[in-house]
Amino acid sequence: MSSTGVHGVVIAHGPMARAMVDAVRSIAGDAADALYPISNDGKNPTELRAALDDIMGDGPVVVFVDLQAGSCGMAALSSCRDQARRVVVCGVNLPMLLDFVFHRDLPVDEAVSRAVEKGRSSITAPLRGG
Repeated sequence: MSSTGVHGVVIAHGPMARAMVDAVRSIAGDAADALYPISNDGKNPTELRAALDDIMGDGPVVVFVDLQAGSCGMAALSSCRDQARRVVVCGVNLPMLLDFVFHRDLPVDEAVSRAVEKGRSSITAPLRGG
């Protein structure tokens, strides 16, 4: 990873991580270059954590996870334990990732707060007519 701004890793089950990063890229263009996908396909917990550790580097990183209690969430929490520059965000969604890539120049805590709030506020159940 380059050292400019906060970077993100999306770690998820099956093809979800790649699909989410591709969706961000189709909307945000080059801003999506700050995101790196990791799938749990074919990886045991040790291999999943190693893949995450290999990609993170020394700069600030936000690890976006699909499920907190799944293999991806456990690998992320284990890898980021006691790391001041690494933050885990569980329950990733597309609005969250878009906000993150457009505000990754902020301090990591602020970028995370914004992304989480955007992710939460985008979850709605519009009323049905009738």
